[in-house]
Amino acid sequence: MVIYLKGYTGKILQVDLESKKISIIPINKEWSKLFLGGSGYAARLLYDKLTKDLDPLSPENPLLFMTGPLTATPAPTAGRYIVCAKSPLTNIWGESTSGGTFGSEIKFAGYDGILLLNKAENLSYISINDDIVEIKDAKKLKNKDAYTVQEKIREMEDSPKMKVAAIGAAGENMVRFAAIMNDEGRAAGRTGMGAVMGSKNLKAIGIRGRGFIEVEKPKRYLGTIRAMNMHQKENFAARMFRELGTAGYLDTAYAFGDLIAKYYTQGDWEASSNLSGSTQKEKYIVKNTACFACAIACGHLVENKEGTYKIPKTTEACEYETLGALGSLCLNENLESVLKANYLCNFHGLDTISCGATIAFTMYCYDKGYITIDDTEGLEMKWGDSELILKLIDMIATRKGFGNVIAEGTARMGQKFNVNQDEIGVVKGLDAPMHDPRAFFGMAIQYATSNRGACHMAGDDYEVCLGNDAKEFGVTFHDRFSDDNLGEHVSRLQDLRSLWSSMILCNFTHPKAQYVADLMTLATGNKYEIEDLRKAGERIFNLKRVINNKLGVTEADDMLPKILLTPVEGATEGKVPDFVRQKNEYYDFRKWDKSGKPSKEKLKELNLEFTIKDIWGSE
Repeated sequence: MVIYLKGYTGKILQVDLESKKISIIPINKEWSKLFLGGSGYAARLLYDKLTKDLDPLSPENPLLFMTGPLTATPAPTAGRYIVCAKSPLTNIWGESTSGGTFGSEIKFAGYDGILLLNKAENLSYISINDDIVEIKDAKKLKNKDAYTVQEKIREMEDSPKMKVAAIGAAGENMVRFAAIMNDEGRAAGRTGMGAVMGSKNLKAIGIRGRGFIEVEKPKRYLGTIRAMNMHQKENFAARMFRELGTAGYLDTAYAFGDLIAKYYTQGDWEASSNLSGSTQKEKYIVKNTACFACAIACGHLVENKEGTYKIPKTTEACEYETLGALGSLCLNENLESVLKANYLCNFHGLDTISCGATIAFTMYCYDKGYITIDDTEGLEMKWGDSELILKLIDMIATRKGFGNVIAEGTARMGQKFNVNQDEIGVVKGLDAPMHDPRAFFGMAIQYATSNRGACHMAGDDYEVCLGNDAKEFGVTFHDRFSDDNLGEHVSRLQDLRSLWSSMILCNFTHPKAQYVADLMTLATGNKYEIEDLRKAGERIFNLKRVINNKLGVTEADDMLPKILLTPVEGATEGKVPDFVRQKNEYYDFRKWDKSGKPSKEKLKELNLEFTIKDIWGSE
């Protein structure tokens, strides 16, 4: 029986692609209080379904799109969705989030989430018009790019306002870091959720909703939102994002030694100025864009209609991570080529971070002599070769030639060519993002312990060190080159981001803690204090950790390769975090044992008693 809860629709749409059975899973009221929504609720719902022997690309791997209790309300940045499954890239907990309007449309159609089971016999898409749900043939969309698929779905459904999440060639070909694309070029990029979608023979989900979300106290809710928006306008980072997008951080990153180059081995790369956000804005940006209910409007569109790297349509500007991964990490200083590479990744549906990192790793291996021109089928993997990067993106997405090797991801490629693990810039199989732990020491233990592998969004310590703290949640400004108290600091930051990914809010919004507690209370009718929310974040983070423990993660996996801990020149010269100290203090604060498991006492404290038998063998 569906239980109606304010802020929620009360139901998750379940679609069995094999049997074509459509059903409803009621939202569990107790779970909604403990795990909220988004990635937290997803972790609880998928807890029993994700097993160590489950092949992530098998039909049995469930794929869950989830929203949060604030999604589709006017709450600032509450338009996001998150997609979760066992990752084909890492073989552990996988999740990726995206903005735009697709997430809010899920709730307008009457659902808190969409759970996909099994595999369609033929390439298919799902059409959702409020309570009318159909699985339809998608053979006309085979091998089509993600931009075209979104457009064609709207045409086929005769629904210009339909929101679409789709995969391109990379997802169809199950590239292990394939993305799911929505709202043209918005991406649920990391951990290969597009490959899971492709493994299910599902090309797209089109959704149109005409409902609305009720909250418990509408007038007070809107009053809190107005106060939050006023507070947000005073935030420097928000103003910078509106003006330049995350690309505006690139010059600052270079000055702080945070922009890493030449596959994590070079700290001082003066050519970075060619890729700056201000250059992108001056020459190519034509428009700002915003996600649902967002006053920041950090998105930007670019045009480049002429020259070698012309782009056939107005498309998304490069974010900071993309400029790093497909620029500095590959020693590619040509901004127009990076813009084109970004377009191709969106076209094919590829995570720009892992795509750039795998290409840079290929160049690194070629430079070191670990692979030769015979391995690459005649391709010279030279640093900074802009044309090569574009060619490789197409080859990766279609799994043609050496692209088929790269499509398996950095860790598997390293194993294939017997590269020492300490030279492979991954944690738990996920490529490190463009924030250097030598520049912000807290990123060391964050990368090592993040539940999806090396992740900058699950604990953005560089943001805290630059002034965006959250004192009421225990996240405070600190010296970026200090290891002091990082065990506690990073734990609390990870808990905060676990909370954000469950309500769901964007990391770029920095409201006062009381505003957040008020929003949750006024939306749902449940009374939330700041401490309740802090505890919810801790509970959610630890639940994902237990899932990973079940999937085989131990203390040995909470590591950083030496390539990320070797001193480099530039702004961080001579600076290296004390990783052993950080890890010991982190485990102590988390109350995890030496094998990397949350203690029984901690699990009981967090209302996670049901997990004890799975990792400890007894209650």
